[in-house]
Amino acid sequence: MLGTGHAMVTECYNTCFIISDNDRHFMVDGGGGNTILRQLKHAGYQLTDIREIFVTHKHIDHLMGIIWIVRAICQSMVQGKHQGEVNVYAHDEVIGLIRDISEKLLLKKQSYFLDKRIHLICVNDGETKEIIGRKVTFFDIQSRKEKQFGFCMELAHGGKLTCCGDELYRPCERKYVENSTWLLHEAFCLYSQRDLFSPYEKCHTTVREACEMAEALGVENLLLYHTEDQNLERRKEMYGAEGSRYYHGNLYIPDDLERIVL
Repeated sequence: MLGTGHAMVTECYNTCFIISDNDRHFMVDGGGGNTILRQLKHAGYQLTDIREIFVTHKHIDHLMGIIWIVRAICQSMVQGKHQGEVNVYAHDEVIGLIRDISEKLLLKKQSYFLDKRIHLICVNDGETKEIIGRKVTFFDIQSRKEKQFGFCMELAHGGKLTCCGDELYRPCERKYVENSTWLLHEAFCLYSQRDLFSPYEKCHTTVREACEMAEALGVENLLLYHTEDQNLERRKEMYGAEGSRYYHGNLYIPDDLERIVL
């Protein structure tokens, strides 16, 4: 987990993560700034490790870190340090933004690598790609704010990992979420603190509601992220205590830079 917080956190980084299978890595979102470079460094990754990237949607706290990643990789290519190619997957609006921002803000010698070695790939609802040796199906979460995609990745032995982006579960996602081995889902705050943090105004949900949904849909392992940052020191304890009353699988509330074995 490169970051675990919502858009406006200051005590941790915005939610983004990497799924690794030996020496193959799949990066999901980039947070909101160049702190992503620090997070990668402290997580033990090199820029040359980053070859597969997915961006869920165009909000600043997910997209702008990707611009820094693209800039850093392009510069590394200019210097001859990055010999490979990079795939960036997203829906059409996000791909258009990445292209536009990169062409406007990067040096010509950096943006030169767009479409040559950095491939900006539009994905559609229900489309499947092979990424790090796994089948990954992208899906539209039907956001009421901005167009946003999640994904479902096939795991070994018939399991699946589903990422619902950073909004509350909707029935359109059921075929992906139901019976997931791993479900990555947002939980903006505790249910008991909903009046303090107003999650519903932002199309987010609470620990209790995320756990009730996961219990009802037979999720084996539930990982909660995209949280507030006012309770970081006790977040695991507090979220775990509330969640365990409604969900009886394995519940994870990770910190920034925490590694979880799938």
